[in-house]
Amino acid sequence: MVDISISELRDFLEEFVQEEAAKLSHPSWWRRPLMVSAPIDQRYDVLPQIALSTHLHPYDLLKTAKSLIVFFLPFVKELVTENRPGDRPCRNWGLAYVKTNNLINQASEAIAGLLKTKGYESGLTPATHNFNEDELMARWSHKHLAHLAGLGRFGTHYMLITPAGACGRFGSLVCEADLGENPLMEGEHACLLKAGKPCGKCIEMCPVNALTEEGFDRRKCWDRLNENRRVLNYFSDLPKSTDVCAKCVAVLPCSFGSPVEQV
Repeated sequence: MVDISISELRDFLEEFVQEEAAKLSHPSWWRRPLMVSAPIDQRYDVLPQIALSTHLHPYDLLKTAKSLIVFFLPFVKELVTENRPGDRPCRNWGLAYVKTNNLINQASEAIAGLLKTKGYESGLTPATHNFNEDELMARWSHKHLAHLAGLGRFGTHYMLITPAGACGRFGSLVCEADLGENPLMEGEHACLLKAGKPCGKCIEMCPVNALTEEGFDRRKCWDRLNENRRVLNYFSDLPKSTDVCAKCVAVLPCSFGSPVEQV
């Protein structure tokens, strides 16, 4: 087998995203991607407690896995700004959601392909909709894995705040390569309110009051996402899986970076 580093994989992902963005008929929807890796160790034993009770372990994807890779494709500020007005998501947010999920799947397969050329097998899952519809939680939560690997920290809105903010999409895979521990965030909090500082903007912005300082009403949020898909005529040509809103992260202190680190 040939050695490969997280730096090489980060460069590969960045180039891959740039090439896909160049194919668009409009300016890119993505800023520079982020990526972390972490060893497969006992930290993942907590997943059934902090996520879905039947959450998969990395070994369920690949028995010989040695590393978890998680990456984040942050949206450009123009897209996030466009999604701020009103209480319904804009069409471009739905388009970007669909395209980004496809891009995450393509990028994951491309990363796995690169690893394969080096002699390493990988285990993959879809970018979205691999979840339990009763509990509304994923059996493979990219966000929880990103938290455990040091790519971000959960905010009051239950979105993950990364060094590039909370507006974007996550992907992850496991592989046989020993990539080591390469976090991008090590502090306990990236959310101002959780860090004991004034904020709560996401609570104010939620159009259905699904957020409080005490918790998150997943069902109320999910019903709104499905309603958006049903009532917005400009979503009618998009896949039924286009369940979007994102008002709780649109142009807020945590949209484009970690506000705790900036204080």
